[in-house]
Amino acid sequence: MSGVDLLGALPLGVIAACSLLVLLVAAFSRKLAASFWITLAGLVAALACVPFAWGKGTGASGALLVFDRFVLFGFLLIIGATIVAAVSSWSYLRSRADEGGDFFFLLLLSALGACVLAAANSFATFFLGLELMSVALYAMIGWHRERAPATEAAIKYLVLAGASSAFLLFGMALIYADTGNMILAQLAAAGTGQGLLSSVGLAMMIVGIGFKLAVVPFHMWTPDVYDGAPAPVTGFVATVSKGAMVVVLARSFSPAFVGAGGSLAASGSATLPVFPLVFALIAGLSMFAGNILALRESNVKRILAYSSIAHQGYVLVAFVAGGSEALRAIAFYLVAYFATTLGAFAVVGELSTPERDADSLDDYKGLAARRPWLAAALTAMLLSLAGLPLTAGFVGKFIILRAGAGAELWVLAVMLAVNGTISIFYYLKIVSAMFRGLAGAHAGEAARMPPAAAAKMPPAAAAVARAPFLAALALAALTVGVVALGVYPSPLLSFIGSFTTGGM
Repeated sequence: MSGVDLLGALPLGVIAACSLLVLLVAAFSRKLAASFWITLAGLVAALACVPFAWGKGTGASGALLVFDRFVLFGFLLIIGATIVAAVSSWSYLRSRADEGGDFFFLLLLSALGACVLAAANSFATFFLGLELMSVALYAMIGWHRERAPATEAAIKYLVLAGASSAFLLFGMALIYADTGNMILAQLAAAGTGQGLLSSVGLAMMIVGIGFKLAVVPFHMWTPDVYDGAPAPVTGFVATVSKGAMVVVLARSFSPAFVGAGGSLAASGSATLPVFPLVFALIAGLSMFAGNILALRESNVKRILAYSSIAHQGYVLVAFVAGGSEALRAIAFYLVAYFATTLGAFAVVGELSTPERDADSLDDYKGLAARRPWLAAALTAMLLSLAGLPLTAGFVGKFIILRAGAGAELWVLAVMLAVNGTISIFYYLKIVSAMFRGLAGAHAGEAARMPPAAAAKMPPAAAAVARAPFLAALALAALTVGVVALGVYPSPLLSFIGSFTTGGM
């Protein structure tokens, strides 16, 4: 491994060392604060290591891991999102007097797996990163063992994730048996998948990838897991676990990386001829199923779960389009989606009580009167998810729509526009609840109570506990970022253009 490769791997080493330190601290001390501050310091240090490898073209084509600019961009997203999740989790766990510092060990372990997955260039590291990320998520999803929905969510995710991993692993084995090759980039460039074994193997890999992305028809676990998991964990699952898969998928199979150029739909030699058609069908079904099912829900976490299915469909439109413009759209949309989703679940976590999460629409009635800054933040996030103007989500959807139109994927472009309109209805349902009426006579009284006393009140009135400074700061930064990217996206687009047009 060369010196520049070591620079690229430095964030992975920092996260791994920090996770071991947190595990030792949690073993000898049950102080939540100690584990949190070590976690935060380690993540900030890992984030600071990324620029050292930027622009050095690290990673050989046959390496197990590559550290090109798109991978480092993925590191920035994953580590940044983990910092937000750590801050939200600290606020969430502290309000419940939970001294389980080992939670942050699991969070770091999952983030490490996500980074390995994003940088994977071989079937071996692809599977290793995926399982490292998923195993930690099993425990995090079922963290509240006393809650039946949490246990149910953890078991469902464990069983279905195990089944999807089996599909993925067996598909890899079939492709290796047919080609003798395990390098992802070389498989795409060489036009593998012409034999029967490779065709079946690729189909099985799509099943495993589809589960991790929670796209139709592999999406049924999503609402139950989102509903049962703690709010900060749900935000982490919705962003980091899916974002890492999108990064490796776009980097390994997009024609922008294998030199095919133009639209993936037109590149019959990059992989199986039906490959783009399958993903186009999955994209269309995911957009419609996610949005239509969300219309029927009154549970906020389940609404956001179905919404995430639709958003993965939007990303797949750009993936099917292919080319540098589509890669630029994917990168920008990931930033917008990460910021809005993490912000939305951060608000859910702040409104939750020790007894249950704030998942009912009743918990949000009159929020604008009780907690105006939280209502404003959640409104900005929901409007961005809906893709309304002056938000990051609008710019992201517009760029994806332009990429689809540029590749002449007119059917998918129309589907995206129609589904963007459908989504407005269920997002505004939550917004209208926040600005409609007061939460009751308890609201003013609870505002003067200490958090412990307020927690004993009904959920709608109890959501008045003061958020820790770091949690409030993170949510404010996300809100400002969502609006700023909607008003002035040029700096981020220029930054993204530096690694999507001129090579890696």
